[in-house]
Amino acid sequence: MFLSLVSGSSGNCTLVSDGNTTILADCGLSCKKLEQALEKVKINPHDIDALVITHEHSDHIKGAGIVSRKYGLPVFATAKTHEVMDIGNIVDKNIKYITPDIDFEIGTIGVCPFSIPHDAANPVGYNFFFGEKKLSLATDIGRMNDYIMEKLKGSIAVLLESNHDITMLKNGRYPAVLKKRILSEFGHLSNDDAAKTVVELAKSGTAHIMLGHLSNENNTPTAAYTKTAQLLCENGLELNKDVALSVAARFEVSCFK
Repeated sequence: MFLSLVSGSSGNCTLVSDGNTTILADCGLSCKKLEQALEKVKINPHDIDALVITHEHSDHIKGAGIVSRKYGLPVFATAKTHEVMDIGNIVDKNIKYITPDIDFEIGTIGVCPFSIPHDAANPVGYNFFFGEKKLSLATDIGRMNDYIMEKLKGSIAVLLESNHDITMLKNGRYPAVLKKRILSEFGHLSNDDAAKTVVELAKSGTAHIMLGHLSNENNTPTAAYTKTAQLLCENGLELNKDVALSVAARFEVSCFK
């Protein structure tokens, strides 16, 4: 099971499970909303084994502290992320440190964090492994690069950021300093760059891609989907044959096609 519970600039939380071990990647929603989302997919919150955190921004950690305390969950993050993220006090035994490119295991799932360019202390994306399957989460990426692409290749499914339409952002109401941050190499991945990434992943064999972390102000699900679908077509790739494409909903559970 690999699905998005919520996704977007207002909150992010992804669930990974092989039926034996269940992991939440980020927890950018309240404990109550998390419990409601888990109920929809018939997951008991007591069956969650761990939280893994990408970085310290509030849309990724909003509920992490209370969820860890309520359900006794270990919280895995880089040392710098643990140092700066505001999740209140959690018991020492549940503070787990990770290092980019160093694999570890949570139950029956293998995990490999990898560095991403974003304006945070030490942000990461994640590869998840169980059996012969590799699943990947890659959001909050200022620029795609060869290192990240290699981390994503070989995945059967990828949740990939497609944050903004560049024209909408440039013509929108955000102040200039925020626009500059989003467009920077430590900001967010645009629809254009996400589409190029999807084409390369589809050519390498990735079968399922979900576009996520869409801006509410500077993007729409239609804009994100259309940009990627068009570029796939231009490159001779057929939707639902060569690759299945979907867009993660902002406040609803979204499953891969």
